[in-house]
Amino acid sequence: MKKMIILDRDGVINEDSDNYIKTPEEWIPIPGSIEAIARLKKAGYLVTIATNQSGIARGFYSEQTLQQMHDKLAKLLAEFDVSIDGIFHCPHVPDDACKCRKPKPGMLLDIARQFEIKLSQTPFVGDTITDILTARAVNAQAILVLTGKGSKTHQLGREITGVPVFKNLAEYVNQLLQE
Repeated sequence: MKKMIILDRDGVINEDSDNYIKTPEEWIPIPGSIEAIARLKKAGYLVTIATNQSGIARGFYSEQTLQQMHDKLAKLLAEFDVSIDGIFHCPHVPDDACKCRKPKPGMLLDIARQFEIKLSQTPFVGDTITDILTARAVNAQAILVLTGKGSKTHQLGREITGVPVFKNLAEYVNQLLQE
């Protein structure tokens, strides 16, 4: 059975901003996140990303600029001789009524189909209630990190009952790989 971890991007891998991450220069990795992904890869996990990127539809940046951000991530991971297995993004705004924008499960279902994995055996690491709801929609294991918007999400109380909480991606990976 393939082991996979699905990650949200902004707030989990890189710093987040209420004003959107619009350029490769604004795309700044959270300390320890690149190393954590490298450790997952070296431990035999497939690692994919599922990220809402409505800044594209809003005209804040282009698909090409998004690719440049992902190229920056790839370059950082290449220093550890690893790479992301797939990046799935939704470029739509909430009013577009698409099937891919989290909390709708489209991206996670696409990942499951493409990689032939069982979402019920797959953690989805995120920092927002939207990420938690997306994981729950497909019976994936929701994991909350306190980086990005995670501290605010953690304060929701009952809405996140049963969701394991970690300081950051590195702490989650440390615990996962010790098991």
